[in-house]
Amino acid sequence: MLTSTYIHIPKIGKSTEHKIWASGITTWEDFVKYHDSVPLPESKRNIILEGIDESMERLDKRDTEFFANCLPNSEHWRGFRYFLDSVAYVDIETTGLSNTHDHITVVGVYNGNQTKTFVHGINLDDVADELNKYEFIVTYNGACFDLPFIRKEFPELEFNQLHVDLIYPLKKLGYKGGLKQAEEKLGISRSDNTTKMSGLDAVKLWNRYQKGDNDALDLLLEYNREDIVNLETILSTIHSRLIDKTFSDAKKQF
Repeated sequence: MLTSTYIHIPKIGKSTEHKIWASGITTWEDFVKYHDSVPLPESKRNIILEGIDESMERLDKRDTEFFANCLPNSEHWRGFRYFLDSVAYVDIETTGLSNTHDHITVVGVYNGNQTKTFVHGINLDDVADELNKYEFIVTYNGACFDLPFIRKEFPELEFNQLHVDLIYPLKKLGYKGGLKQAEEKLGISRSDNTTKMSGLDAVKLWNRYQKGDNDALDLLLEYNREDIVNLETILSTIHSRLIDKTFSDAKKQF
């Protein structure tokens, strides 16, 4: 979808992007070949050609910061397929909801093959180096919750990668509620140990661990691992539907 995208180009909005698609041209390559047939002023076509040239160069260099800065946050998902080998699915557990008074207890990172957990008082300080490895980050409610918490504790992290907060693409497709509700509607199951757990349970498990209950930590980490693995399942499940809806919504304009 990224190479069908034009809204990251300066002075190009969604209405222009929709006109391009309506003319039968979707990819950058097609626009370069057939731009004369697109019903846009020549000056605007030239702007797009210049933008495509830079975009192709930036994509070849895997310059995700460029696309992260140019694309609206709600459209970062368009880059997903182009950085599959460098995606981090991220979820945190905390002592509460306030990033002023509470702190991170666990950060889980899943790269599509391996899960890693970083625990307060054990190895949490290693999480910054881990997150810096990736070009694309996926969270659920991360824009409002996870990333602000992480930034507070690790101010050296810039988070200049592409970032998909799944709340927004799910909302676009009509899904409401929290992560667990989305999982249920998409047919994603959890283990018997964690199926009825919530964020409040995660706080309670951490408190039990602080009192010496190591089994509580094991269950907390299991809960967190399922969160991050399921983020991949959700995005992989809805990605094609997001593409279809984006094009179908554009067609309704004409």
